[in-house]
Amino acid sequence: MRYLIDTNIFIYLSTEYERLSPDVHAILNEPDSLMLISTESVRELIVAYNNKGWGNKKWKRAEDMVRSIEETYFVEILPIQKEVMRTYARLRINTSQNHRDPSDHVIISHAMTLQIPLISSDTRFEFYRKQGLDFIFNEK
Repeated sequence: MRYLIDTNIFIYLSTEYERLSPDVHAILNEPDSLMLISTESVRELIVAYNNKGWGNKKWKRAEDMVRSIEETYFVEILPIQKEVMRTYARLRINTSQNHRDPSDHVIISHAMTLQIPLISSDTRFEFYRKQGLDFIFNEK
């Protein structure tokens, strides 16, 4: 089965494994599970590496981190197709919880467009189930 992991899930997978719930551990360790990550998440990771220093102790360069996503963690990086942008354009935003993060909205749209479950620790993603998001919550 294919799963799209949110940016925070990759951070936990690569540097804070203990923050993944038992349910998410089980999914990640399932032999038939294929982990995918949006290009938008990779962009967020590069920004975190360059601006906040996240991952600097693990990788010498942001480029090394990007390479390791697929080569070390076996997470496939998905390009953002125009169909994802169409979903993004019609996505109703969770304003009741002030969820205004455009990167999250692209990642949610990616999962909805490809019709694959999205794994995240963000409680605000629950709102998007009504629009077709298959959401797996990582309860820390």
